[in-house]
Amino acid sequence: MAPHLLLVLRILFFLTGVSYAQSVSTVSHVSVKQGGSITIPCLYDQRYRNNVKYWCRGYNWLSCSTVVRTDHPKTSGKTSISDDINQRVFTVTMTSLSPSDSDYYWCIVERKSKGDDGVRLQISVTPGTPELYVDQQQMTEVVGGSVTVLCCYSSQGNRGRWCKIGGSCVAVGHSGALDGTFVKLVQEESRTTNGYVLMVTMSGLMMENTGWYWCEKGDIQMPVHITVNQPTTTQSTTTISPSVTNRDNVVTNENTDEKHQSWLEFLFIPLSLLVVLIAVTLVTLKMLRKHKDKKAKDQPPNTTVQSSDSEQNITYSTVSHIRGSTQQDPLPDDAVTYSTVVTKNKIPLPDDAVTYSTVVTKNKTQPNEAEPGDVVYSTVAAHQR
Repeated sequence: MAPHLLLVLRILFFLTGVSYAQSVSTVSHVSVKQGGSITIPCLYDQRYRNNVKYWCRGYNWLSCSTVVRTDHPKTSGKTSISDDINQRVFTVTMTSLSPSDSDYYWCIVERKSKGDDGVRLQISVTPGTPELYVDQQQMTEVVGGSVTVLCCYSSQGNRGRWCKIGGSCVAVGHSGALDGTFVKLVQEESRTTNGYVLMVTMSGLMMENTGWYWCEKGDIQMPVHITVNQPTTTQSTTTISPSVTNRDNVVTNENTDEKHQSWLEFLFIPLSLLVVLIAVTLVTLKMLRKHKDKKAKDQPPNTTVQSSDSEQNITYSTVSHIRGSTQQDPLPDDAVTYSTVVTKNKIPLPDDAVTYSTVVTKNKTQPNEAEPGDVVYSTVAAHQR
């Protein structure tokens, strides 16, 4: 463009009240399907935060008509306007679009002391498939997550781009970063339509990535707003909540636990009875043993003396005849024979025991007489009184 023509344009912009220095930016051309809706973002400079913004329709600045304003009216028919001073973006939403809504529009910031500042764009409403469109303009994700935007277009044409409003762009076939977030673009032929798809993936999202972006194909753009939130308790619970399959597994595990509990209850009764039976048996045996020991203590000691025929109970005695004369006369019937008795029984006899002795002489010639040197054997049996 010739230098003198640029000068003329600058003068015209000044005279019409629109600043040539663009402190307001937006898309240049959007295509919308008939009956659909569109939201247009208009980014403005920091110094315009408290200024009134408005949406104006018409090709020329002098002839455009104001549709809605941020002060009044904010809504007019199918069009509404809102201002986000923190993001420094005011947005205009048009619904139920028809071909008659196809026209040029202006994003304008009102300045009282100087001429207003604004930028122009074109909106095309088509009965058929738009040249460039997305399934949804508003997308939400959490910090650290990723988002994928499918930008559909009818012809392959120029290579597509993904741009942030007021920022830089990433083209197809390249990977880059927008505000510190990795962006990958893949362009391929669509299997559901006769066109193509530009798949945009942003991963490792941060809070700073909240804002307006757009797909670009040739001279047409489609705005997309991405909201990045901090993870909340509800979102965390939803993320870790079990799927239908996991819930089925939980129910199965609960049924298994109930079966195990039933088996334990079934075995508990006989085991308890067995323990009680063993305890009763032990107590009974103990009582019988105590009763037997007590009965043994109360029983008198056994005084039965073993038979005198036992060899260990044989007592040998030496008998001496004490008579006044040396003549070996027969012993009278009332003669008394004294004997010294030594028992071989190791069991001690009580003091009051009486020992009976049967004396047999060994003199064969005179069985009724005993010589002084004769040895007499006797069998002694002790009897306790």
